Amino acid sequence: MAGLDKSPKLLTNISLLPQEEMLEVKNKKHRFSIGIPCDKSGLESRVPLAPLSVEHLVEIGFEVRISRNSGNSANFSNLDYSEKGAQIVDNEEALQADIIIKVAPLSLNEISLLRGSQVIISSLHVYTQPREYFLELIRKKITAISFEDLMDKYGNYPIVRSMSEIAGRSSILIASEYLSNVHKGKGEMLGGVTGVSPSEIVIIGAGTAGTYAAKTALGLGANIKVFDRSVHRLNRLQNLVGFPVFTSTIQPSILVQSLKTADVVIGAIRIIAGNCPVFITEDMVKIMKNNSVIVDISIDQGGCFETSKVTDHKKPVYRKHDVVHYCVPNIPSRVARTASYALSNIIIHQLIELKNSGTLNNFLKHHPESRNGVYLFNGILTSEHIGRVIGVYSRDIDLLLAAL
Repeated sequence: MAGLDKSPKLLTNISLLPQEEMLEVKNKKHRFSIGIPCDKSGLESRVPLAPLSVEHLVEIGFEVRISRNSGNSANFSNLDYSEKGAQIVDNEEALQADIIIKVAPLSLNEISLLRGSQVIISSLHVYTQPREYFLELIRKKITAISFEDLMDKYGNYPIVRSMSEIAGRSSILIASEYLSNVHKGKGEMLGGVTGVSPSEIVIIGAGTAGTYAAKTALGLGANIKVFDRSVHRLNRLQNLVGFPVFTSTIQPSILVQSLKTADVVIGAIRIIAGNCPVFITEDMVKIMKNNSVIVDISIDQGGCFETSKVTDHKKPVYRKHDVVHYCVPNIPSRVARTASYALSNIIIHQLIELKNSGTLNNFLKHHPESRNGVYLFNGILTSEHIGRVIGVYSRDIDLLLAAL
């Protein structure tokens, strides 16, 4: 009887063993591969992951493939990456990874090289993309996440905020360059000196870019005027700059008077899920002083000046109505190493959370803030405003995930 009493217990314990084994297999986390292709256009100098971030990702189980010479423009060598565990590969091999991370949007040629059913994390610049860009990603059943719409758990847009800080600071330094004789400007020093009137700068937008543009301009001694549609944002800017400045809601008559005397006008309006409205018409540009400078930070959303058109770092400016226009959409690329570190600090957190979630679907289900950045899910368009732009029906990502 004693033996019979023990037998069921022994059988029960043995029967549990394979179940435990199966549970371990079920929860085994996927070894994701990350591909970082090189920007072949030569117009983007940033890289999304710095070598130190690559080292950490490799340590926790990622496989990182970086295209040869991808980090050169940010002064990261192939050796810097290989010493941290990255595989140095050709561009085509980097594009075969599970997760593709690239600062600039993929080109149509790069999309053609994808194996399909992958994750793309990159900038989008929706208003500069051809319709074929989205149709090809749909055909390849890609899940695509845009830098611009990626949120954190506090409701902020960390990549946009970080790049806007860089763009805001840089916009004042750019304006200073084009006021100088070096670029055939007016030959004025932004901010002036003792006994000489300081430059006048008008900033349209009191968000992150506008705030840091204001702080930088004040630091150089310029007189600034800040316009925004929101009194709340204007009040916040006043508190952040720590110095009384002229602020106004966007009243056309007041804005026109300010433009007449401005040496520099910075466009720093950000619109969520929609095209940036034009705040400065062509007639307003015509009344600006000769050789004054416009820097349109909002150009990646269409620009807030009627006279704006996209330029690049090879040919960043043009003149219209004798006003210098600087309309480069990726201003932070001018300081590629700093910008790369800033990007890397944000992206690595997302990748670690993805690894801990085990699968992409689990990651998106449990991180609604990251879900906000998804505009394609397994080849299905999930962004309503992109759908309106390209004429394709979109679906709600929450409903798609609920069905899984």
